[in-house]
Formats: sequence, structure tokens, C-alpha cells
Amino acid sequence: MDFDQLMKGHVWQGSTIYEMVINTNPSYAYLLEGNEDVTQKMVMAHVTGHVDFFKHNMWFAHTNRKMLDAMANHSTRIQRIVDRIGYDIVEDFIDTCLSLENLIDYHAPYIRRHEAHTHRPIVGEDEPITVEGLPVERDYMRDYINPPEYLESERRKLEEERAKQRRFPENPQRDILLFLMSYAPLDRWQHTVLEIIRDEAYYFAPQGMTKILNEGWASYWHSTIMTQKVASAAEIISFADLHSGVVATGSGRLNPYKIGLELLRDIEERWNKGRFGKEYDECDDIAAKRVWDRELGLGRQKIFEVRKLYNDVTFIDEFLTPEFVIEHKLFTFRYNRDTDVYEIASREFKEIKEKLLFRLTNFGQPVIMVQDGNYNNRGEMYLLHRHEGVDLKMDYARDTMRNLYKIWSRPIHLETVIDDKKRLLSFDGSDFTERRID
Repeated sequence: MDFDQLMKGHVWQGSTIYEMVINTNPSYAYLLEGNEDVTQKMVMAHVTGHVDFFKHNMWFAHTNRKMLDAMANHSTRIQRIVDRIGYDIVEDFIDTCLSLENLIDYHAPYIRRHEAHTHRPIVGEDEPITVEGLPVERDYMRDYINPPEYLESERRKLEEERAKQRRFPENPQRDILLFLMSYAPLDRWQHTVLEIIRDEAYYFAPQGMTKILNEGWASYWHSTIMTQKVASAAEIISFADLHSGVVATGSGRLNPYKIGLELLRDIEERWNKGRFGKEYDECDDIAAKRVWDRELGLGRQKIFEVRKLYNDVTFIDEFLTPEFVIEHKLFTFRYNRDTDVYEIASREFKEIKEKLLFRLTNFGQPVIMVQDGNYNNRGEMYLLHRHEGVDLKMDYARDTMRNLYKIWSRPIHLETVIDDKKRLLSFDGSDFTERRID
């Protein structure tokens, strides 16, 4: 996030090192007092990399460089609401909104979507539909000429057609917070709180989208600056000890510092030696590839380009190679219920890359969209889960639906896939139901 999560703690070899990087213009950085000189030097070098990344990476271009002032204003506005409405009520609503802050469209600042807007009211006041049928001269012939079941069938068809015409939004909307701001029955203070939380969610989103590249870039520069410019001979051992803690990889987790740093170094080496392009890719001689060196010297230029244009998904998608996976011994793992242990699932490049990209896309969270804000023509919200091979965590789904109901104040429906079958989950404010749909 632009403040590097406001205050970010690292546990390196038993010592906690805090840094705070503020993405303003100019940027500011603060460190926890009491660290040793070599630690302070290293973290300042690391912070220098973050500052450069924030300033030049395109995914941060839209962020407010005066966000400190904006957040101070947000705090003042919230305090005024608390003074007027009451602490407990406001805190409960803020907690509800924070639980939904990931329901935004992370790419909305960079591409133009169809607007979630309609001039039609959410719940209509239409007159009931009646079907007259064919004219009848004699009453005793009425049920024969216009059978009641036929008239009822026609009436339902007309009601369904009217409901389709009244359906909104016209296109599925991923920015559910914006949809709530536009159409939920909110008091003015509630709208203000939701607007503030959405604004800050979008501000912090680029950090989540660039975690690996951002930390890799900062680690690249702290190691470069410390070894070439700053650390004295007496400090190198201490620095190496601290740095090894930063890039250490524990079991069962992906260290963004490690993979970001190593992939940037790999790119630099490849572009220095010309290990890219059609000629290199089509070379089938493994021995020739190992000693391939065109002495192009384009590595530093290339990583600056990467720093400017890429986020984690595009970074991994374009630059992760089978050679890199083999060299760094990457693999996927799974839990074995029979042995009650985690075990290696695959070392195949394709599976490793797909697993990484799946974990990074939308922060590894399910993609949920508003499909219909007037479901059943009663103002109920119909959500669609874009299923991509992994079922929803049902406890999370129920909590999300419960909190959406608090804001929307009408039943919430969620279409998803469970065990390869379409299901519709519903919450009416008190009970959850589930049924199969075609």
C-alpha cells in the first residue's frame, strides 16, 4: 500500500525493524528509533527503493499524492459523525463497511467500465398486470374461450418481461461499494463513511497489486546500495545476516522479497547477456544456452522498464521462466489427508506459474459482481460469483452476505458453484437458504 501498509513490521533475525514510507510528493520515510547503525542504513536503502517505485510505477499514477491531508480530513469528518450519531453505532457501521472493502473493481482506475447507473427506480409502483383474453359474448363460454390457466400463464409472461425491462444494472458491476453508494438506502452520514472507506481502499489497492515487484525492487536496491556504496567492511557481515533474514523462505509461504529480488536479478542477467528474443527461444542446444552471452548490457535499462510498467500479475506472467523455476527449486504443494502432512504436488513449470497467477489475480479473492439490483422485481440484490475452479469459503460468503444485507436492507442472493453444480445462496435478514439452479 502507498504507506507500505502505514506501518510495516519485519522480523529479521529476532529484531523487529519498522519502516513507514509515505507516498506523497515529495515522499517521506520514518524509522523506529533504537536500531543499530547498519540496520538503519539498510532500511533507509530499502525505503529509497520503495520511494522510487511509488514515484515511477504506472499503477500508482492515479493515487492522491496528498493523501495524508485527505486522511486527516477523513478523520475529522468521522469524528464529527461520532459526536452527532454516537460512537457504538458509527463503529459498528465502519466495521461492516471494512468487511466489504475488497468488493471494489481494482482495475477501474485504469480502464473504462460500463457505468452502474440507471434512471429507473429500484422498486416499481406499477399497476398489476391483467390479461383480458378474447372477447366473449356469452358468459357461459368465457372459461372455454379464455381458460383461466392460459390467462394466468400470459400474465406471468408479461410480468417476467416487465421485470427484465426494469432490471439494473444493464451490465454486471464489480465495484459493489459504488453500487451500494448509488442505490442503498443510506443515511447521509452512512454514505459519507462508505465513501471514505471506498476512497482509501482504492488508494491502497496498488500496493497489493505490486507487492512482489515493489518489495523485490526495494530489496534489489538495498542490497546494491549497501554492498557498493554504504556499508563499511566491518558492517558487511551484519548486513548479510540482516539481508538473509529478509529473503529467507519458510515452509508453506511465498516470500515476496525473495522471489521479486531474484526475478529482477534474473531479468537483468538475461538482458545483459541477450538471453531473450526469437533466436534464444528457438535454440534447442541446452549447452549453448548455458554459455549464451551477447554482451548487450541492457539489464539495468530493462529492470527500470519493468519497474515502470508492470504489476505482480504481468511481472510473473511475462518473466517467470522454466529455467528460473528449476534454478530456485520452486514447486506446488498440497495437503494429504491420509498422511496428515503437506507434500510436493508438482514441479512442472506450467502448474507452478498457473498457481502463482491464480494466487495473485484479484489478490487471490473470488470475483463477485452485482448481476441484478432488482431481483424478483422487489429490490433484492443478486450477486454472481465468477467461478474459476475454486469453490467459495462458505463461512466467508455468509458473513459477506450478512453484512451486505445490513447496508442494502433487502434480501441478498449469491449465485455460485458448489461441487460443480450451480447453487443460489440467499439471506433474508434472518435465515440462509441454498437451492440448486439450472
